[in-house]
Amino acid sequence: MVDTDRITGAAKEIGGKVQGAVGDLTGSKRDSVEGRAREAQGAAENLYGQAKDTVRDAADTVADTARDIGGKVRDAVGNLVGSHDVEDRGRRVQGKAEAEYDRAERAVRHGAREAYDYAEDTYENGSRAVRQGGREVTHQVAEHPIAALLVAGLLGYGLGLLIHGRD
Repeated sequence: MVDTDRITGAAKEIGGKVQGAVGDLTGSKRDSVEGRAREAQGAAENLYGQAKDTVRDAADTVADTARDIGGKVRDAVGNLVGSHDVEDRGRRVQGKAEAEYDRAERAVRHGAREAYDYAEDTYENGSRAVRQGGREVTHQVAEHPIAALLVAGLLGYGLGLLIHGRD
């Protein structure tokens, strides 16, 4: 099951790429910057969804394994018929195994909740930083359009040299 954050994140990332490319083609610095910010936000949201999926899968795997072990212990105890002492010991072992399973499942679910909360906080902080950075860049470009144009030109020239070399 894919987390919805992965889907919306991928959509935002693609939308941001398109908006950034349109801004580059039309010369709209605002669209270009907003598009890059939306692309980064979408990538972060997609990663957040992937983290949630990973934690959920790990918790399910541990829970399934613990259930399998409990079932095997239960079957082994059920097969030991004939001696009351063996049956009593088997029941005690089964009870301990079930208690350990419950404890392990609670621990995994607690860890998963903490990881989820941490990932959610990180995503929100990252989104806030991207939005604030986008606003700041937009403000600086609006306030100093000539300087922004020169910086963009120099960056483009530098990237061109890096990509194509100095032939």
